[in-house]
Amino acid sequence: DQEKMGMALSKLAEEDPTFRVMTDDETAQTIISGMGELHLDIIVDRMRREFNVETTVGQPQVAYRETIQEEVDHEEKYSKQTGGRGQFGHVQFKLIPQEPGKGYEFESTVVGGRIPREFINPCDKGFQEAMTRGILAGYPVVDVKVNLYDGSYHDVDSSEMSFKTVSSIGFREAAKKAKPVILEPVMKVEVVVPEEFLGDVMGDLSSRRGMIKEQSDRGTAKVIDAVVPLAAMFGYATELRSMTQGRANYSMEFGHYEKVPNNVAEEIIKKRGGGSNKKED
Repeated sequence: DQEKMGMALSKLAEEDPTFRVMTDDETAQTIISGMGELHLDIIVDRMRREFNVETTVGQPQVAYRETIQEEVDHEEKYSKQTGGRGQFGHVQFKLIPQEPGKGYEFESTVVGGRIPREFINPCDKGFQEAMTRGILAGYPVVDVKVNLYDGSYHDVDSSEMSFKTVSSIGFREAAKKAKPVILEPVMKVEVVVPEEFLGDVMGDLSSRRGMIKEQSDRGTAKVIDAVVPLAAMFGYATELRSMTQGRANYSMEFGHYEKVPNNVAEEIIKKRGGGSNKKED
């Protein structure tokens, strides 16, 4: 049952810092994430053996991200009249690409009370809220800086909520103009293989959009160091076994995020049905 599964997952997550558990608010499904397919297979097996918990496991999903490639300047106004007190917010900001891995940064250079101080933090929250769902395929947005530099307010109609809302809408509109792209996790892969299978294994890695970085010797075996997109590594353990008569093994760890090729991005967007605003050309 759900409670038993929750306890088992908590215990396993305590033991293993690379294993994470979360609940998808939209589907109420439990999402588990780890260092790769083999890692998750072991977790599911341990749940069955050690905790007597049977689970139905779906296909592994890749943790894609989105980011922007160009700096843009954007102005957004939000005004709503609902009888009585309305809502009004107005922001001007720059959306700036950051170095990979730098994360999100917010700075306010608003002067002269153009936006009252109490509304600056809600602006920051609005930008961050918009980042949880990118505009291309709905994946989280990473590595952007927002510089809020101007705006205006209304004495009666402006509130924390109106500035949070205008910032959230503004971020999405700005991101559309900033050359958004999808990023994918790329893994460092090491394969130890007998020499007679070397060509087959290297050819297979290349067919998975992999790049061979180095080749070396380890005893009588050959060692291949490569970088391969995680999306192309599902089912690799089985494939490697059959290709090498079970005589090769591999290990894999996260390397970095990288822009996906255009044809792959199109497939991802099609599968996801577009992002927070559906895809626009």
